[in-house]
Amino acid sequence: MDRRVSTGVAGLDEILAGGLTASRVYLVEGPPGAGKTTLALQFLLEGQRLEDTGLYVTLSETASELRSVAATHGWSLDGLAIVELLSDEGLTPEYEQTVLNPAELELGETVRNVMREVEQARPTRVVFDSLSELRLLSQSPLRYRRQLLALKRFFGNRNCTVLLLDDETSDAGDVQLHSLAHGVINLNQVTHEYGTQRRRLRVVKMRGVAFQGGFHDFTLKSGGIQVFPTLVAGDRHVQFDHENLSTGVPELDALLGGGLARGTNTLLVGPSGAGKTTTVLRCLQTALERGEHAVYYLFDETLGTLLRRAAALGMNLSPHLESGLLSIQPIDPAELSPGEFTHRVQAAVETHGARVVAIDSLNAYLQAMPGEKYLMLQMHELLTYLNQQGVMSLLVLGQHGIIGEIQSNIDVSYLSDALLLFRFFEAEGSVLTAVSAVKSRTNMHERSIRQFRLSDKGLEVGDVLSDFKGVLSGLLSYAGHTPLLGANAVASE
Repeated sequence: MDRRVSTGVAGLDEILAGGLTASRVYLVEGPPGAGKTTLALQFLLEGQRLEDTGLYVTLSETASELRSVAATHGWSLDGLAIVELLSDEGLTPEYEQTVLNPAELELGETVRNVMREVEQARPTRVVFDSLSELRLLSQSPLRYRRQLLALKRFFGNRNCTVLLLDDETSDAGDVQLHSLAHGVINLNQVTHEYGTQRRRLRVVKMRGVAFQGGFHDFTLKSGGIQVFPTLVAGDRHVQFDHENLSTGVPELDALLGGGLARGTNTLLVGPSGAGKTTTVLRCLQTALERGEHAVYYLFDETLGTLLRRAAALGMNLSPHLESGLLSIQPIDPAELSPGEFTHRVQAAVETHGARVVAIDSLNAYLQAMPGEKYLMLQMHELLTYLNQQGVMSLLVLGQHGIIGEIQSNIDVSYLSDALLLFRFFEAEGSVLTAVSAVKSRTNMHERSIRQFRLSDKGLEVGDVLSDFKGVLSGLLSYAGHTPLLGANAVASE
């Protein structure tokens, strides 16, 4: 079996099923600024850590520029051979040829210099930066391909693992590089109208390797590149007890047919202010009291506001935060890619042992996505993964409008295992809240409508309200005789 070498890039080896096949030539392509140089430096520094000899051959950047790039990541290139093939001498007028075509001389000299440096250093890892200059010197596709074939054979005979960097300045449709290389890794950037640019990586080809295809988000920050492989839920299944867990409110447990089942996800849907977030906090508090680890991904409000709101309703989360049992992570969807968010959820479950995961809300998560269809696919994989890990997931989905026809930009109800629906209604001159369980895949739930209220006692669920009108139209009104919870008080979240 061929030996594999690590790329040194977190997540990339996982996509490549263990790394690159040794003694092969690979193409790393992408527009300027995509991260090719950083990836190449990580590749060589990983080799240095593993006591592999590295050589960086540059036609486009100076050694000083490379060291500056490395310094921004906290790296030192000491002990790494850097060869500049564009010398100051080559820029002087006296160096220009007048009798022969200068490109022919420069191309031949460049290739010979590369071979000479490799012979002297005898590296096991080589980076050639970049092919754009070699293409310009070749002047014709035939000469360019012949030089690439010569370099490929030369490197192969010397057991070098080589990264050829290319900034994609060739004509559209030019795939001769792809045909020559053993593998091709493409880096690109996607810029939205608002927020930070998104970076994506794709393995175009990799001979003899069952790599993970498709686009994978990655970040380029101080410390280098980190790739977030696309989540494949089918590969991650664990055994767990399928038990019902209490929400902490007996009446809500009854409404749900016994509580929330482990390994399922529950969607809380309703207008703003109906009590969705507080219900999630009550479920989290109950899980924390059982000694389970929980993580709360907060998209819509600040951490301080959330903690004050919970404390006002009798739920003090601070001790659990201090003990590490609870983690609340504020998320800025304009700055965080979907792949990185999924990676955080995986780390919370697999590394920190989270048994309850809350996402508040899916509306803000949608803004992190390039389109709704991508959200559906990623949410499907993420929810399936959490279910297979035995995690209880709580998802908040806000709807537009307060009364009447209430809509949402996204429908993930078909992905949910249980669905709690919140609605406002009027009775006795007050605006009150109703809650109903409209779906459960695991329990025989009630199909009734109950009053829901938030007070200094916390979360209260009342008796079944049998005399509602206008439930399906969205204009709920109540004209029954069942005693109401705080009928003279205005419900607030």
